[in-house]
Amino acid sequence: MHWPHHRFALILLALYGLLFVALAFNPHDRPTWLMENGLALAGVAILFFSRNRLPLSRISYACIFIFTVLHTIGAYYTYQEVPYNQWSRAIFGSSINDWFGWDRNHYDRLVHFLYGLLLAYPIRELFVRVADAKGFWGYFLPLDVTMSTSMLYELLEWIVAVMLGEGSSGYVGAQGDEWDAHKDMALATLGAIIAMSITAAINWRLRRDFAKDFAQSLRVKRKAPLGEDEIQRLSQVKK
Repeated sequence: MHWPHHRFALILLALYGLLFVALAFNPHDRPTWLMENGLALAGVAILFFSRNRLPLSRISYACIFIFTVLHTIGAYYTYQEVPYNQWSRAIFGSSINDWFGWDRNHYDRLVHFLYGLLLAYPIRELFVRVADAKGFWGYFLPLDVTMSTSMLYELLEWIVAVMLGEGSSGYVGAQGDEWDAHKDMALATLGAIIAMSITAAINWRLRRDFAKDFAQSLRVKRKAPLGEDEIQRLSQVKK
């Protein structure tokens, strides 16, 4: 069954809304919940108001929905307190941490990885459809944006930590790991690399002009230098 894109988006929005309302009651740490959900709600609002002018594919909407659901769960418990071990014990009789010999709560690691894996493709869709990115750039730019936004989020966490001191522990969720930010960014990058590699492999298999398009995207389009040369040219044109 193929639902129209806008209907599919509205169904996912309704499901997300139900989850959000349910988890808005009595979160484990209200200030952390508010900080965690600010960016997510802004992103949902942008998608809602742009759904007619720039509808995304059902794949992109589904990827965004899955990521947002997992983020909302993390915001409710605070990422470092998500009880996935209790859930796995109830289902399988043992905890996930016991399976892998982990000491810390790794839910935040999972979501950072999925940030790259699930959101790189929607970002690629925007680059291809809006910026007309072709070939190599249609895969590199989504990876680049995923890496840079992951870095910006870690900087935001650092700013919050400086401003709030120990009150920011639930939001930052480093759990005593001095390399937490580095690992989070690395996992997001890895997820984006996997997503773009899969996308490239599918396009290579299905598109006859894949190699030609890829090679053309790496050719020099303007041989004249920019910088001071471009400033001089524009000055002459203005005169």
